[in-house]
Amino acid sequence: MKTIPHAVAITELDVDAIVIPVLAEASLPGGATHAVDRALDGLVGRLHARGDLDAGVGQVTPLFPERGLAAPRVLVVGLGPASGLDAEVVRRAAAAALRRARALGAKRVGVAPLGAGLADLDFAAATGATVEGARLGLYRYAQEPGVDELVLAVDEPRLEAARDAVRWAEAVAEGVELARELVNRPPNVATPDHLADVAHELARDHGFAVTVGDRAWAAEHGMGAFLGVAQGAGCEPRFIVLEHDPTNGQEAPLVLVGKGVTFDSGGVSIKGRAGMGAMKADMAGAAAVLGAMRTLGRLRAPRRVVAIVPATENMLDAHAYRPADVLTAANGTTIEIISTDAEGRLLLADALSFAQRYRPRAVVDLATLTGAVVTALGEGIAAGRFANDAALAAQIDAAAEATFERVWPLPLWKEYLEDLRSDVADLKNSSGKPRGGASVAAAFLERFVDYPWVHLDIAGMNLQSTEQGYVTKGATGFGVRLLVRWVTRA
Repeated sequence: MKTIPHAVAITELDVDAIVIPVLAEASLPGGATHAVDRALDGLVGRLHARGDLDAGVGQVTPLFPERGLAAPRVLVVGLGPASGLDAEVVRRAAAAALRRARALGAKRVGVAPLGAGLADLDFAAATGATVEGARLGLYRYAQEPGVDELVLAVDEPRLEAARDAVRWAEAVAEGVELARELVNRPPNVATPDHLADVAHELARDHGFAVTVGDRAWAAEHGMGAFLGVAQGAGCEPRFIVLEHDPTNGQEAPLVLVGKGVTFDSGGVSIKGRAGMGAMKADMAGAAAVLGAMRTLGRLRAPRRVVAIVPATENMLDAHAYRPADVLTAANGTTIEIISTDAEGRLLLADALSFAQRYRPRAVVDLATLTGAVVTALGEGIAAGRFANDAALAAQIDAAAEATFERVWPLPLWKEYLEDLRSDVADLKNSSGKPRGGASVAAAFLERFVDYPWVHLDIAGMNLQSTEQGYVTKGATGFGVRLLVRWVTRA
């Protein structure tokens, strides 16, 4: 879908449908809603006054006026009470309105930035949230969005500001869409080689430096943990590194690390068949990192950023690694394997060790790491956030709050490492105990970092079973917007 800011009154837009907002308050908001109400001789106000317009967030009421407007349809979307109005409400409302427009067969839809000037929501934030919500709400896997054009009706003095906000929002939406596409693709398509191909495309499109390491390359770099997981894989593993460096090496980079298990059978510690198909989404961290790099490249972000994606399947055959094996990670740490289904932390161990060579300013990793975090925080609610640096943690928390990609702080106390003591290696890869798994996994990862670091356990946030707001059924693309917000403000 193409978004076009246009200096024109919404009442004059020659489109298939226009969208106007209403609040739960008794009076109508000004701006576009007031203009449309006047053109329709007070119809919107009368309907609102007698309760015929549902002002709940994302509730849409279609009107079909025969005169007064250039557009044949008006979609009145609720924003809820003014006291609760923020960018997240606007995203959800825009998504609902555009989906309803699509259902009515509209190809060109007009809207003024929803909520602009209301409840301290400024024009740029309202414009960006409107475009983000509209695009992401229309996403469908491997399909066109169904609406060809979104026309933003703005005042002439704000036209340039609208263009800037649209450029930003579309870049963010493109990154989320890439992440969703990668996770939604079947695992015989979204292989490690496929992720490497995507990385090469991003490098070509945005001028990134790219490295794609194979088994021999990983062996040269001592990545015994990564290669241990890959031993039973049918598809060749790939260790992917992308670098965006507008500073020509003058700045310490921000490093993004994404777990890229393209299918997780559990290995020898095989999972049950229930829900096995969803294990194609075990590379959601990698997808989020690649999506964020697309957005950062499109925005020509001024920060130096390195993306690291260790990608492999976790399968089982005669060569697969086993419980009781001992692997040696890239930093020399030996690891006793307790469960081959605790494979993500092994990939991350080598990836986090590899990040040290960049002398990073900070590192953030994303991984669908543990079912324990879902037990603790629920599905679709928040990611678990672990940190060894308070200032970095505060930055990530602020980015999460601004994007509504919520995170919740969980403990990283030394006592969790006690459960990983081994008699035959430096540590175990799993405690083997049913409780505290998210913190135990984070404690394992901390052994491989010597820089400011945040770990986001995004299990429970990568897939959604039903459509909610602008997050459609299937892959969510969680983490892209959070990462972009953090990088561009760090």
